[in-house]
Amino acid sequence: MPSSRLSLNDKASLLSAFKSLARTRGQALDDALNAMYHPHADWYGSHPINELQGLDAIREVWRGLQASFPDIERRDQIFLSGESHDKQFVAAIGIYQANFAHNWLGVPATNGVAHLRYGEVHHLEDGRIRTTYALWDVLDLLRQVRIWPIVPSLGAELAWPGPATGDGLRLGEEERQESQRSIDLVHAMHQGLFLYDGKDLESMQQYKYWTKDFLWYGPAGIGTVRGMHAYRAYHQGPFLKAFPDRYGPGHYIDMGCGPYAVTGGWPSVAATHTGPDWLGLAATGKPVAMRVMDFYRLENDLVAENWVPLDIIDALLQLGTDVLGRVAELRGTQ
Repeated sequence: MPSSRLSLNDKASLLSAFKSLARTRGQALDDALNAMYHPHADWYGSHPINELQGLDAIREVWRGLQASFPDIERRDQIFLSGESHDKQFVAAIGIYQANFAHNWLGVPATNGVAHLRYGEVHHLEDGRIRTTYALWDVLDLLRQVRIWPIVPSLGAELAWPGPATGDGLRLGEEERQESQRSIDLVHAMHQGLFLYDGKDLESMQQYKYWTKDFLWYGPAGIGTVRGMHAYRAYHQGPFLKAFPDRYGPGHYIDMGCGPYAVTGGWPSVAATHTGPDWLGLAATGKPVAMRVMDFYRLENDLVAENWVPLDIIDALLQLGTDVLGRVAELRGTQ
């Protein structure tokens, strides 16, 4: 499996273009989007942005973001490229950081520094972006402005760090066999998840795939945990009890890039909410389809770190809880 058809210059140029896009205004923004995006590009974003078609709609996303965060800068912590399903992709984890000057998507501005963490996957076609998947953690932004409209997270809520190895910006050529091993290990781990016998979390044999002290960086609402015991207690156990019939509809990306791998689906997980107390909700009996990405860093053929952008606000909306509507009620704007 070729890890990438992009040259070193191509990767560096893309990384630079993403960084400059956030700071570009006016006609220069139109020119930059026209250069970067296919004229019939699609955007799949976190709620309430959701699914958009065409450059005009994508331009409005950037204009809205820039209006609320006028001095915005992009800081990439992971930047990967490669092929998946015979398509070319780049994928990134990082934060947009700025002074939060004007309300955005129903989140009230603070006029202080805020960061918006992101997971992004971009499908490239003829050198331009054909499809963007952008999971921006709006719930974490609410945490920063001190409005928390759901129950407390079980894991720790903190800014996601970059990789412990400091090598997340992968601009060079990757060793093909290592890239293949990385995604193969992730696929094997995923298959293990579906061995759950409904009684004992040990039945999934996840210890085979993770380092002893791995870090799992979950979305706002779930939080960050370290090690298998905390992972099971704070995330995996509550999730499986709530969604015992969960399954994976499929991924648009399954990509290895050296000691890293990334997967993602729209949705990545589908299930019925029949069990108790996920994010404070009693069983609703409702179906849910979750937008999820997973970025993995491997160490000695085991997962050492896992970043998990997940659109919690959209998932809760499907289960009957309108988080942004609740925020508007709390603020007296609805």
